[in-house]
Amino acid sequence: MNKEARIEKLMSVLDIGSSKVCALIAGKTDDGELIVLGTGQRESRGVSRGCIANMEDAELSVRQAVEQAERIAGLNIEKIWVGMSAGGLDSMLAPVEIELAGDRIEQEDIEDLLDAGRANLDMRGKVPLHVQPTLYSLDGVGGVADPVGLHADRLGVDIHVVLADKSPVRNVDMTVRAAHLDVEAIVVSPIATGLACLTAEERELGVAMVEMGAAVTNVSVFIGGMLVGLQTVPQGAADITDDIASVFGIRRAQAERLKCYYGSAQSTPRDHQDVLELKEDGQDPADLPRITRAQLNAVIRQRIDIIVADVGKVLRAMGFEGPTGHQVVLTGGGAELKGVAEHIQSSLGRSVRIGKPVGLAGLPDAHAGPAFSALAGLVHYAASDQIDLRDPGGSSDSGMGGSGHGLIDRIKRTIKENF
Repeated sequence: MNKEARIEKLMSVLDIGSSKVCALIAGKTDDGELIVLGTGQRESRGVSRGCIANMEDAELSVRQAVEQAERIAGLNIEKIWVGMSAGGLDSMLAPVEIELAGDRIEQEDIEDLLDAGRANLDMRGKVPLHVQPTLYSLDGVGGVADPVGLHADRLGVDIHVVLADKSPVRNVDMTVRAAHLDVEAIVVSPIATGLACLTAEERELGVAMVEMGAAVTNVSVFIGGMLVGLQTVPQGAADITDDIASVFGIRRAQAERLKCYYGSAQSTPRDHQDVLELKEDGQDPADLPRITRAQLNAVIRQRIDIIVADVGKVLRAMGFEGPTGHQVVLTGGGAELKGVAEHIQSSLGRSVRIGKPVGLAGLPDAHAGPAFSALAGLVHYAASDQIDLRDPGGSSDSGMGGSGHGLIDRIKRTIKENF
């Protein structure tokens, strides 16, 4: 960081996952650089398949992660951006068009167009987390970033909407507020993650992002610089761990250790000779199973093949084929498994690379891997001042964000905490 650069904006973000809860406090300097000031991480409790299952346990994990980040950063936060990776996520494009009779396009016409689009959205009984305009079209010809000053008979735009089920959104919102934090907004994980580990060119030309978390795998497609498709596969890296524990009759913690230290999605001839050492406290080593690396990797590949088969079905359903259906970026905690990118590349028949977070100065090495792409992406999202067409007067309980607690609420909270 330039010594003369000053931090002009503070951002706090929170990623509530099925295996871990992470918080990050960052600053944006006057020259646009994003600097990490503090991070926190705790084991995720009270979260199942990406959704809140026990609010009290989840709130404690959130509070501890945030407090750790605050101690490192040396400051206290009140507002936070929250990522959401599950809960009936859905994505759609809603086209809207107005007649102009060849007149010069003014800013008022843009506002009329967006008002018309907002009024005609079908939310399908769900909560809108993102309602954003994409590129504009003039007389049916798209690709216009700023139409003001041009002439057209018809002005149109595709509005990108990301939806979620009401209850999971409300549970996330209430959990974070129970930890005495105001929710700036709830951000869909793939949108944030795409900002952290996809290049602008990839998003423009066409790319699929497979975000393999602990319990869910989000599959999203970006074309023309925006998210155009999103589906969730209800399986993740924790299912691999459970398979290992079940097949070999060992504890989950031991299975996780085997997967991380010895496991791979690819095999070699030597794997049949490598016998893995198992250690369990209070248990006779003679009673523990003898496992070869080949046996371990066979269990791992079996689950990965199931997940990849579902991912392939989702990509075909979203039309990710042909010239634009080649590049795949794999990220999330599951991407850290040895050989997984090469195995998925062979299975899908598409080029696969590992996506890691970029663009944050001072990001600790422990948080620089693909497992933290969503966390880093939330910082990019918070710093980017994204346009959103949702009703600014909407309730924050529906995922709209909002001003949070007022002065009276803060006084009540202070009294409760101190007395």
